Amino acid sequence: MVIFGGTGDLTHRKLMPAFYNLVHDNLLPKHFAIVCVGRREKSSEEYRREVLDSLKRFSRNKIEDQKWKRLEQVIFYENFDFTGLEGYHRLKKRLNELDDIFGTKGNRAYYLAVAPEYFETIVQRLDESGLARSVGSWNRLVIEKPFGKDLATARSLNESLLKVYREDEIFRIDHYLGKDMIQNIMVLRFSNFMFEQLWNNKYIDNIQISLLEKEGVGSRGGYYENSGAIRDMLQSHILQILSLVAMEPPVDLTTDAIRNEKLKVIRAIEEFTPEFLRKNVVLGQYGAGYIDGRPVPAYRDEERVAKDSMTETFVALKLHINNFRWAGTPFYIRTGKSLAKSSAEIVIQMKSLPNILYFRERYTQIPNLLVIRIQPNVGVSLRFNTKDFKSHNNIVQQNMDFSHENSSQGNTPEAYERLILDVLRGDSTLFSRWDEVEASWKIADRIIEYRERNSFDFPNYNAGTTGPVKAFELLARDGREWWSL
Repeated sequence: MVIFGGTGDLTHRKLMPAFYNLVHDNLLPKHFAIVCVGRREKSSEEYRREVLDSLKRFSRNKIEDQKWKRLEQVIFYENFDFTGLEGYHRLKKRLNELDDIFGTKGNRAYYLAVAPEYFETIVQRLDESGLARSVGSWNRLVIEKPFGKDLATARSLNESLLKVYREDEIFRIDHYLGKDMIQNIMVLRFSNFMFEQLWNNKYIDNIQISLLEKEGVGSRGGYYENSGAIRDMLQSHILQILSLVAMEPPVDLTTDAIRNEKLKVIRAIEEFTPEFLRKNVVLGQYGAGYIDGRPVPAYRDEERVAKDSMTETFVALKLHINNFRWAGTPFYIRTGKSLAKSSAEIVIQMKSLPNILYFRERYTQIPNLLVIRIQPNVGVSLRFNTKDFKSHNNIVQQNMDFSHENSSQGNTPEAYERLILDVLRGDSTLFSRWDEVEASWKIADRIIEYRERNSFDFPNYNAGTTGPVKAFELLARDGREWWSL
């Protein structure tokens, strides 16, 4: 695997710890080597020492000398400017040498852990240098988000990539799809009769997807100014999660069968007319506040953020999926930064029964809830009503809870470990196909256009709070509320 951006934050915080943990769990292939490409001048020995420091900080498993030595001996560093062609010829020679040493047989995976503006340049240079093609071996391209900044740029980028790589050779990473509970959604639905039979508009009142972050933009202000919550979270993570929650059962577990059903969901989302957007989309930007007792600056006071910025750091919306399974069932979505807590969860709220048994005016029936917790406390809980045996006629809520953080489950894999392993296996199930990306951008573009045509009174929520008031009014109009469990 060749990593462009070998000295970057993503490589040190996520990719290298993933490689170490694959070694730790005896999952890394025997015939394997990593070449990291960066602009900074340093030797492979210096680079390995830096990697070890990163592993000590970010690995989920404790660093063991023997495991580290196994990884250390397959890490190499190459210094060159990846915008020019000369370094690629040297890289080609180096990779051929490593093929002989490690028996990798010319198989290549190029991971672009760089800023999006370099994607096309690197792919073009790989093509010009002959690195993008090999005889009798496989050649794969791994790309981090964002994949374009709107539909037009995404299409342009995709056309450039397809001139060099086939669609089945392109792995568009969405790290949320590597998380344990995201993958568990299909298992919960399709291997549990009691859930799948109820998974439709006859029994489900509404579904809520919340991806909330306590942290602000920090040092990523320059990136976030050109992204915002819509591009950063909605277009990718949220629509992918939505498609998994709402998809029909695939005909089998092949990659394309699963992707086809996810695509149908995105294409079935109700059209976003100007009137619909005005009523059902809430945008926000955080002002100054306090989180865990410490002062937090307003978004406009963050580094590399314009003082009059109109970039949204929060988005909430209501949408409908127009098919037989979900017609009439609202999906509520929210995501934002600098909020009161960090959590990612999916709440499936079942329809309520009539208030006739045991109930009095002072007792309120709580609907049954199935909660899928993506992070931090990974797991599933089911809330149901039962009699309060301490009283004559009261009803109380109880939870049946499964936590993936339970010690009996061991130290669960991080998303990048699974995704890297799938790249090496050639399994693209957890990666976005182009038509999924295209359909997602069509939706995101409508919301972005709405944002750009209108002015908003930003900031409209304080850091450390639960978001804009209008986000709560969005559900209150329907007689509902956001669940925070």
